[in-house]
Amino acid sequence: MNVSFDNSKPIYLQLMDYFFQQICNGSIEPGEKLPSVRETAVEVGVNPNTVQRTYAEMERLQVVVAKRGQGSFVTEDKTIIKRLRSEISEQYVGKFVTYMKNNGFTEEEIIEQVSVALKKSL
Repeated sequence: MNVSFDNSKPIYLQLMDYFFQQICNGSIEPGEKLPSVRETAVEVGVNPNTVQRTYAEMERLQVVVAKRGQGSFVTEDKTIIKRLRSEISEQYVGKFVTYMKNNGFTEEEIIEQVSVALKKSL
């Protein structure tokens, strides 16, 4: 697990973002068991309470299902994962568009820049 933390955001939220990214890109599949709280804490070097808070928040959002005595599993409900992907997209694209508009870019320029960036990334 390759997670690096910064001071701009609480660690439990950064850890949650990491798991969400892994779920959205398919690295962690629906129904797959997540590492135990202890395993994750040791691997990323944080307090187990922080990991427990991350798992509890993901469970509250219904992205993760806790099974008593078995651990935490990614939901098998594909509509929840689709919703998660959509929410993440809206969040980041919205921030990007606002940033670009605040810096004087027109809609056409923003679309052109996105198109250029996509071509470079392929």
